[in-house]
Amino acid sequence: MDRLLFGDNQFFGVNHMSEEKARQQQMRFQRTDAVIDVLVDAYEEGVRTFMCTTHDRIGEVASYFAERREDFPEFTFFPGMPYAHKYANAVTTDGMVGALKQFLPDTGLIDAAMRGTSSLVGRDIEGMVTLLIDAEMKMFGGVPTPVIWLQNVVTDLLLGLGFDEAFRIFADHVRNKYNAEPGFITMNLPLLAQRLEKQGISSPLICANINKIGFRMSGGMDAYRTALESHDFRAVAMSVYASGAIPADEAIQWVCEQPNIEAIVFGASSRRNIRSTRELVDKYWVHD
Repeated sequence: MDRLLFGDNQFFGVNHMSEEKARQQQMRFQRTDAVIDVLVDAYEEGVRTFMCTTHDRIGEVASYFAERREDFPEFTFFPGMPYAHKYANAVTTDGMVGALKQFLPDTGLIDAAMRGTSSLVGRDIEGMVTLLIDAEMKMFGGVPTPVIWLQNVVTDLLLGLGFDEAFRIFADHVRNKYNAEPGFITMNLPLLAQRLEKQGISSPLICANINKIGFRMSGGMDAYRTALESHDFRAVAMSVYASGAIPADEAIQWVCEQPNIEAIVFGASSRRNIRSTRELVDKYWVHD
């Protein structure tokens, strides 16, 4: 895995500190070609991995790079699923049947539909989960996806419900069908690390907020430090700048000094900021 991963929050108007900045970014990236321009800049700056949601427009981005593999041979996608708003909007506009037709994989349509029906009737949770994964992965045909993430909206719901077996179902399907590493995004890294360990999921990838001021780090700094030092997982740090509350140099230096950090995911809207973050990571990264 690369040390530095490029995220997509800025493309869809997500900013945890400033609603006005979020609105400005959403307006700027209304067109997919504006998103692609920034990703090309990132690639040329040496940031080759795009950690993204399964927003509809990401499908257009994936198609662009799938058609240009010779120009971007090292460009890699790390999809995170599910994108809940997409499903809600589809049901609202197309109805339940229309939404199913939209999201079911092209191949094995009947099998997938029957698997979904069987799941609903038989309460077969495993069938429902795998159907959801397959539907979400539909848009990434033609591009490499060596890591597939479970988004925190589902991860943390499952944590709260105590339905830890779903994590194993997700991990097994991702590994067996897509030959990919399963990853889990969470707002509570210490608790998730314990639960995954109990499920026997070895050395999983866990992405969580990890920053110097404890911004959105549920459980507290001490619990995160203990988890990083004592549990068998690979951490991916997000929100390292705490949405701009920490100066860039200070933020990157601190994160790079923490134990068990596999990578850092960040978002940026300009080539200058992409280059700045890459240079800081190159400067402070001390892991083997």
